[in-house]
Amino acid sequence: MKELTCQVLVVGGGPGGYPAAIRAGQLGLDTIIVDRDGLGGTCLNRGCIPSKAFIHAATKYAEMMEHVGDGALGISLSEAPKFDMAGLTGWKDTIVKKLTGGVAQLLKAAKVRAIDGWAKFEDAKTCMVETSDGETLKITAQNVVLATGSVEVELPFLPFGKKVIGSTGALELTELPKKLVVVGAGYIGLELGIAFRKLGSEVTFIEALDRILPLYDKELVRPVTRWLKEHKVDVQLSCKARGVAEKGGKTVLEYDNEKGETQTIEADAILVAVGRKPLTAGWGLEKMGIPLSGKYIKVNERCETGMRGVYAIGDLAGEPLLAHRATAQGERVAEIIAGHKTAFDPVSIAAVCFTEPELVGVGLSPDEAKEKGETVITGKFPLAANGRYLSMEGGSDGGFIRVTARESDHVILGIHAVGKHVSELSGEFALAIEMGARLEDVAGTVHVHPTLTEGFAEACLAALGHPIHISA
Repeated sequence: MKELTCQVLVVGGGPGGYPAAIRAGQLGLDTIIVDRDGLGGTCLNRGCIPSKAFIHAATKYAEMMEHVGDGALGISLSEAPKFDMAGLTGWKDTIVKKLTGGVAQLLKAAKVRAIDGWAKFEDAKTCMVETSDGETLKITAQNVVLATGSVEVELPFLPFGKKVIGSTGALELTELPKKLVVVGAGYIGLELGIAFRKLGSEVTFIEALDRILPLYDKELVRPVTRWLKEHKVDVQLSCKARGVAEKGGKTVLEYDNEKGETQTIEADAILVAVGRKPLTAGWGLEKMGIPLSGKYIKVNERCETGMRGVYAIGDLAGEPLLAHRATAQGERVAEIIAGHKTAFDPVSIAAVCFTEPELVGVGLSPDEAKEKGETVITGKFPLAANGRYLSMEGGSDGGFIRVTARESDHVILGIHAVGKHVSELSGEFALAIEMGARLEDVAGTVHVHPTLTEGFAEACLAALGHPIHISA
C-alpha cells in the first residue's frame, strides 16, 4: 500500500470538484483529486453537455424536415434527411471525449494529481482509494473537499433495466424508440422528451402533479405547453406510474389516471425522469462525523461542514442542483482554504430549461416577490417585436422577456424569459441581479442591434411605462 499526503484532497471530478482542484493548484496548494466515473462528472459525461448535443442534433433534424417538399425560407430538400441514432450517439461521445481530455490537461497544468479510483473514508481526513489499475492508496489530507455529486432517482416499482431507462440510458440509445413514455415532466424529462419528439418518436408524459415544469410560473411555461400540443405530445397530468408489465408480447406502463383508474400505455422505452438525489452512500460519509440537513450535507456560506477542514460543494450540499453553482462553490472553497477572505454568497442563481422554447429565470417572479412583502412593478416585452428574433424564425411561439422590480426604488428583483435561444441571455440577467441593477441601469445601457438583448432593455422600459417598440 502506498501512502500519500496533501494539503487538499478533492473527491469527485464533476463541475464542482475539478474547478476546486484547478483553483487550489493555481494557488500553490498541493492537491489531489480522486474520481472514478470520468473527469467532468455527470454534467460533462452523462448530463448537461451530452443532452445539449442531443437536443441540438434533434432540432437540426426537425428543421431540415421543414424544408422537405415546398420548403421554407427559399430552401427546399427533394427528399427527407436520413437519421441514424447510433451516429448521433457517436457524435455526442466525441464531444464528451474532447472535453474530458481538456479537463485532464487543465488539472495537469495546475499541477494537480488526478487519480482514477473510488475513495472510501476511514475518518474525516483519511481515505483508502482502489485505483483503476488495482493499486491501493491511503491518502491523508489537511483539507477535504467533498464533491461526489448526485445520481438519478430510481423508482422502486420502475427499476432501471431492459426498457426502463434513466436520462443516462436515454443518451446511450443506438435505436430510436417509436413509442417513448416519460415518467416525470420536470426539466430533465421535458428536455429529452421534446428532443425525441423532434426526431420522430411518439412521446407521452406521465406526471403526478397537475402541471408541467413546476419550478417555473404558469405564464412562463405556457409557450412550452403550446409547443407540446402543436406537436401532438400527449401529456397526462395528475397521473401516477405504478409499474411495467408485458402484455401480448408488448411492454406497457401501468399508471393511475386522475380519477384513480388504472390505465396502460405501450412503450418501446420508458424514461424515468423524476429528479436526482445526492450521492451520499458508498464512500464512507458515516465515518466522517459530518452532520446532515435532510438528505444533504449541512454547510455554511463558506461551504464548511461541521468538521473542521472538510467542505462540501455542489449537489451534495443542497439545492439548487446546478453545475454552475457547483463550479462557483468549488472556486470559492479553494480560495478559502488558501486563506482568502471570501464566501459563496450569490444574490441569486440563474436556471435554464432547454425545452422548446427555452426557459430562463433568475431571482423572484412577481408572485414570489409579493409573497415576500414586496410591492412590485413588472415589464414584459414580447419577442415577436424583436427584429433579431423574427429573423431567426421566432415570433409565433409566444416568447417574451419579463422583468420584476421593486416599485419604490426600481431595483430589479427577478428576470424571466421564454423563447428561442434565450438561454444565452442568462448571463446578462444574472449580472443585473448580482450587481443590484435598477430598471434605469438596464434601460440606459445601449444594447446592440439587432440582438435579443434589446428585448431586456425594452422590458425594463415597459416597467418604467415608456417602451419604444411596443405600445405602453
